[in-house]
Amino acid sequence: MRHLNPCWNVIVGLIALAMTWGCPALNASVATGQLTVNPTTISFGDVLVGNSQIQSATLTNSNGTNLTISQVWVSGSEFQLSGLGLPFSLAPGQSATFNVTFTPTTSGSVVGAISVTAMVSSSQDSNINSNSPLSVPLSGTGISPPAVLQPTSSTISFGSVQVGNSSTQSETLTNSGGSSVSITQANLSGSAFSLSGLNLPLTLIPGQSFTFGVVFAPNSAGDVTGSISVVSNASNSPLAISLGGSGTAAGQLVVTPTTLDFGSIVVGTSTSLTGTLSATGSSVTVSSATSTSSEFTLSGLSFPVTLAAGQSASFTFTFTPQASGTDTASISFISNASNSPTVASMSGSGALSPLHSVDLSWTPSTSAVVGYNIYRSGTSDGPYAKINPALNAAAAYTDNTVQAGVTYYYVTTAVDASGVESVYSNQAPAVVPTP
Repeated sequence: MRHLNPCWNVIVGLIALAMTWGCPALNASVATGQLTVNPTTISFGDVLVGNSQIQSATLTNSNGTNLTISQVWVSGSEFQLSGLGLPFSLAPGQSATFNVTFTPTTSGSVVGAISVTAMVSSSQDSNINSNSPLSVPLSGTGISPPAVLQPTSSTISFGSVQVGNSSTQSETLTNSGGSSVSITQANLSGSAFSLSGLNLPLTLIPGQSFTFGVVFAPNSAGDVTGSISVVSNASNSPLAISLGGSGTAAGQLVVTPTTLDFGSIVVGTSTSLTGTLSATGSSVTVSSATSTSSEFTLSGLSFPVTLAAGQSASFTFTFTPQASGTDTASISFISNASNSPTVASMSGSGALSPLHSVDLSWTPSTSAVVGYNIYRSGTSDGPYAKINPALNAAAAYTDNTVQAGVTYYYVTTAVDASGVESVYSNQAPAVVPTP
């Protein structure tokens, strides 16, 4: 019985002889796992520095034996892998999806790779998977955030500005991007607008700002528009800033009266007259006033003074002659009015102070007298001082030594032939006028 199947015996004993004997050969093998990945390479392209981009990939066991994924390495510090819990197994035909994240920290090209080690988990064969480790190339490029130029406002409105005046507003440009901005031009349209404090070319590093002035000076009445076109290497170049404003007609300044005559004034004294300033048509700002003569002065106004249309302000002209004779002058009001300077004309005469005197008279004495003495005091009831140089024979006397504005007190005495002088008469006051 043991010889009924010699071929099997031959096979067991020596497989090589089976073919010689005409017996069929029997080959025994175990299918190994094949690990594949899709996609085979992962490219992230351009990614802003500091930002992240995620791509997915799928591992598949494409053959007939279970595979155990034991290790996964990622080279390149800017690449990270997630979604795989190691170790894990893939049955034939089974897949597992994972994510790769690219987060560039600097600008420039970055390369890396994912290395996957898989082992056949069948008990029939413990060899490492035939294509393990599986490598997946990674690549990406970090790019700096684009330069962006931001204005404080993309529209600047000046409102109403009187013709001949100007208004200035500030504008700030800020580099809000991730790289330096080089500003090369600031093209301005609208003849009523101008720029101040902007010297080009100008470079702003990320986060840096620069402030300059925009000036509106209308030269005629009406609405005015314009724009600033800022040319730079920023991603939003040219940056457009709209400008607008309205020119209003200049007002007029009226001074009342336009001619003043102070008459005759004693030298060294002063007299004042009142005048008014009025604005018509539009508001007027008076910045100063000048006089052509030091004898004529202005007071009552604090410059600069702004008068709205229809508004008035009072002031005072004062004439203080320093010498005798006629003097003329003009006071000019400097303003933004269309009729500036506005002029008021003045005239006056300086007169010397008049000479005052006091005429005294009294009732003659009934006694035999040869003359009289006259006494004067600056205070009532004396003491008195004699003012006549010699005995005055008449019962009258003129005092030519008085001063303006002073009150004097007089008494007289009678003198007989023996030289005997009487007591003081009653006191008589005299008020000398000013001047």
